[in-house]
Amino acid sequence: MIPIHQLLSRIRWDKEFGTGYFEVGCEDHYTKKLVRIPFTRIHFESGNQFSFRLEEETGEMLVIPFHRVRQVCRDGILIWSRAG
Repeated sequence: MIPIHQLLSRIRWDKEFGTGYFEVGCEDHYTKKLVRIPFTRIHFESGNQFSFRLEEETGEMLVIPFHRVRQVCRDGILIWSRAG
């Protein structure tokens, strides 16, 4: 299985692979439920291989560690999933 940071990088930089509507399923830290985040709301910091920033609808930025990512979907189809 490809590491999540490599998959997200491929979505960002591989124009052919990165076409479509992507969602990242992250585990909510408090409720332990899966929350789907549109890829367009995710921001990456150069050199950071441990987390990304999520722009909330209010404009607030949250830091999401890669280990909380559980799924990635492309056009509604699951393309990556973390065991457990």
